[in-house]
Amino acid sequence: MTQRLDIHSVDPKAHQAVFALERYVRESGLDPRLYELVKIRASQLNGCAFCLDMHLRDARAAGEDQRRLDVLAAWREAPEVFTDQERATLELTEAVTRIGDAGVPATTWDDVAEHFDQAGVVHLLMAIATINVWNRLAVSTHQRLPQRAEVGPVSGYPPQPRP
Repeated sequence: MTQRLDIHSVDPKAHQAVFALERYVRESGLDPRLYELVKIRASQLNGCAFCLDMHLRDARAAGEDQRRLDVLAAWREAPEVFTDQERATLELTEAVTRIGDAGVPATTWDDVAEHFDQAGVVHLLMAIATINVWNRLAVSTHQRLPQRAEVGPVSGYPPQPRP
């Protein structure tokens, strides 16, 4: 698949605007490992190979257990593998990512509110929104996966243009 467009090269300010969202979430106090689970689950739902490649590597480099990553797409079938807070977060991630299907059900909202204060819910919503923006940009432009030689153990934001 050929990359359609390199947003950063065409309009660096557009890329910087999304990176400002990313920076906000990273500085919000949201647990970085939880944020990686959000990024991976949303990227699975959105079919974003670029983001899955990046965030699975990042999660492993941060010490995330491979078994948890292996079953993340079926997290409901492995309740013993994820904490109550993580399951509430994954449920909200799915509801917000698929917002047009049924909105965010009250039960989902209530579960999240049991595990996060209002500021934490804001941080979580911003995290979900941010990865969904990255996913939509990468999928719509066919952002190409980096070659193995271009990939280190830990990637990072922003996704850099590739030659």
